[in-house]
Amino acid sequence: MQGFYKGKRVFITGHTGFKGSWLCKILSGWGAEVTGYSLNPPTQPNLFDIAGIADDINSVIGDIRDYDSLKKAFDEAKPEIVLHLAAQPIVRDSYKMPAYTYETNVMGTVNILECVHQSDCVKSFLNVTTDKVYENKEWQWGYRENEPLDGFDPYSNSKSCSELVTHSYKNSFFADGRVAVSTARAGNVIGGGDFANDRIIPDCVRALEKGENIVVRNPFSTRPYQHVLEPLYAYLMIAKAQYENIKFADYYNVGPDECDCVTTGELVDLFVKYTDGKIKRVDKSEENAVHEANFLKLDCSKLKSVFGWKPHWHVTDAVEKTVEWSRVWLEKGDVRRCMDEQIENFLNI
Repeated sequence: MQGFYKGKRVFITGHTGFKGSWLCKILSGWGAEVTGYSLNPPTQPNLFDIAGIADDINSVIGDIRDYDSLKKAFDEAKPEIVLHLAAQPIVRDSYKMPAYTYETNVMGTVNILECVHQSDCVKSFLNVTTDKVYENKEWQWGYRENEPLDGFDPYSNSKSCSELVTHSYKNSFFADGRVAVSTARAGNVIGGGDFANDRIIPDCVRALEKGENIVVRNPFSTRPYQHVLEPLYAYLMIAKAQYENIKFADYYNVGPDECDCVTTGELVDLFVKYTDGKIKRVDKSEENAVHEANFLKLDCSKLKSVFGWKPHWHVTDAVEKTVEWSRVWLEKGDVRRCMDEQIENFLNI
């Protein structure tokens, strides 16, 4: 894919976030002309600043809810490919800020799609949503792309709405085939540089930094954990394929194999293992906790059959690479070099 993206004009919303920063690192390394549009990095510290991503791309700081500001940046970039990642991504925060979550995740999607609708330069658009868009029935098997969309909490539901907005724009304005439109529903991602609140791996990294035990509130919750490079590679693969042939425009699950769908407790135990047992796991349930899904898997057979895709790393590899990056950061090493080495290693498998 490196040859394809070299020189391509790519517009990324949410570029200052965890996934967005890794995505910018990949594309800038491949020689793409990247413009990012996003709020300032959402955490301190943050990967965007630590890795000096702003030095590699054209970074525009703005609110996805502000259509005029977004349109100005979009028109100046004249993108061929648009990757929409901007979102309020935390389930528990969505209970505290439901209106903001819907404004960002739903109207933000409307705004970027309207920019695409009003343009004549875009050929490929990908909306990145989540595995939580599905109506969760706590099934033991993975959800498929044709399952009902009805997320429970404000975050999950707003991403379900974002999917429906995308479907409507695709049918209403892009049926002529001038723009290929897809969505990608990704499972939980882990990797170096995630500092978000209320995510288990960032909690592990903070515990490692402080030399404290890791408090786990839902040790038996099962999630499709994957290294951040897995879905990013799939996003770029889908965007490239539909750019070249619109028949690939569709809705895709992106997640690990079933053997890598593990409980939160198992994930933390892996993290502890790769830190040589310097910290320990402590299970502690939370009183009056908000509702979160207990069991969630994805069926990714569609992505595999259409593209011949398969995950590069198992969950053990993903955790090991996360600890590797975190150690480099904690020891004030060269995180950019570490990212480049991990990207190269991932792509050469």
